[in-house]
Amino acid sequence: MRLFFLLLPWLELFTLIQLGIETSALTAVLYVFATLVLGLVVLRRQGRQMFERLQGVQQGRVLGVDLLMDDMAMGLAGLLLIFPGIISDVAALVVMIGPLRRRLARALGAPQPEPYAPGRDFDSEITIEGQFTRVDEDKKP
Repeated sequence: MRLFFLLLPWLELFTLIQLGIETSALTAVLYVFATLVLGLVVLRRQGRQMFERLQGVQQGRVLGVDLLMDDMAMGLAGLLLIFPGIISDVAALVVMIGPLRRRLARALGAPQPEPYAPGRDFDSEITIEGQFTRVDEDKKP
């Protein structure tokens, strides 16, 4: 695995050179610029959606861990699109396709996510809200 990450920049460079040879240098440069812009758009959109979901959790809505993981996966796809090269762009496309991403995660043995509900007692189905004071801090000399 280490060898792959050491060779990845060289493989990316090779693929871009091959793209330039097969088409033209201008096409390769435009391809890199277009994927950079697309990656920035994906990151910006996912960041905004993730922020809105986290605001919803503060208002008491339930945050599904799978939704949060999907947001993070799309952020990773945006980062992969920003890096120049065709290999990272193909990896970004794999991450961006939801069913393929989930199937790949199951194949790699990822645990099934459970939804998170803030302040919820799963035994009694009652949510307790209020203020509290730490008693042990009052007794300190």
